[in-house]
Amino acid sequence: MALDRSILHVDMDAFFASVEQLDNPALRGKPVLVGGTGPRGVVSAASYEARVFGCRSAQPMAVALRHCPQAIVVKGHYHRYREISAQVFSIFERYTPLIEPLSIDEAFLDVTGSLRALGSAEHMAQEIRAAVQAETGITCSVGVAPNKFLAKLASDMNKPDGMTIIRAQDVDAMLAPMPVGRIWGIGPKTAGRLHDLNLRTVADLRRLSNESLERLFGSDGEHYRRLIHGLDDRPVTPDRDAKSIGQEQTFGVDLQDQDQLRDVLFTQSEEVARRLRKNSLYARGVTVKIRYGDFQTITRQATLAESTDLTTTLFEAARALFDTWATESFRPVRLIGMAAKALSPSAGQLALFPDPTNKKQRKLDSVVDQINQKIGKGAVRRARSITDPREE
Repeated sequence: MALDRSILHVDMDAFFASVEQLDNPALRGKPVLVGGTGPRGVVSAASYEARVFGCRSAQPMAVALRHCPQAIVVKGHYHRYREISAQVFSIFERYTPLIEPLSIDEAFLDVTGSLRALGSAEHMAQEIRAAVQAETGITCSVGVAPNKFLAKLASDMNKPDGMTIIRAQDVDAMLAPMPVGRIWGIGPKTAGRLHDLNLRTVADLRRLSNESLERLFGSDGEHYRRLIHGLDDRPVTPDRDAKSIGQEQTFGVDLQDQDQLRDVLFTQSEEVARRLRKNSLYARGVTVKIRYGDFQTITRQATLAESTDLTTTLFEAARALFDTWATESFRPVRLIGMAAKALSPSAGQLALFPDPTNKKQRKLDSVVDQINQKIGKGAVRRARSITDPREE
């Protein structure tokens, strides 16, 4: 385990709900649910005032409203969330170029190379928290640790508006008594299954053999063996240095609606393509990742006819992979993600007879990127992605 790194995990506090409360003072101090109220309505975010009643993100809206009937439901303003996100990420860039986005509201920062010039990791974390609140009006929580897993764990230990430091010498003593549900990737359903096996703490999992962990977690058994011992050698990888650029989304309940899953894939493809273009990269391959509620994970991949950074080309490839899988063996999905792979700084050899549709799509992508760069990320989006799938 590399214990000489200084990694921050910055996580915005109840991000969507906090932005709504920021923009509408009448909502401050009240239970707020962001999402839709239709038959498929899902909570995108719950304010901390709503969370005390048992409301949480990815929960069916009907269930959340049974927990908290007095909650105020807000449809959501996703262009505004992306605008605030852009401000937050610009703050990160003052401290390090090694920024790995996980989503619109969280990221890893490797500040090891900034220690000499900018002070300790703790000092930088405090400055980032202060700057985010002063410049955006909302708060974030920060974890400081020697690796990514521990930093993400730390950021969740003192929410909201908090900071936790995990030092190398404290890892074993801190991890052992923790509930299994605190391990990154173990959700409530899996934690319940582990409890049924009398596995309640990290110490309980540590007593299992490698074979037992593989039976519990499938091909991810080795991954979880390392996590429960605080081991994580993964580097913080900015998009420009990545071998792949991807987006994933985990749902609180297994999702059965195929159209909703396709909508999620489209939104992911749009964001991945934007990140490719921002870093002047082109992809020659696409991968779709699907995880079921029992932790079984499958991947499907395809090689593209030519390297691309076009949103529609990436989505069409991802959708084809999804549709083939869904036709053959669909099961409710706990996590779905797509990634662009085989990246290069050039589009490669140009086609002898270029597709005129691609030319139009490239122009559309360019215009959308320019507007979003000027006004705020997400200010303009394609029709399919205007309605966030979590709103339905």
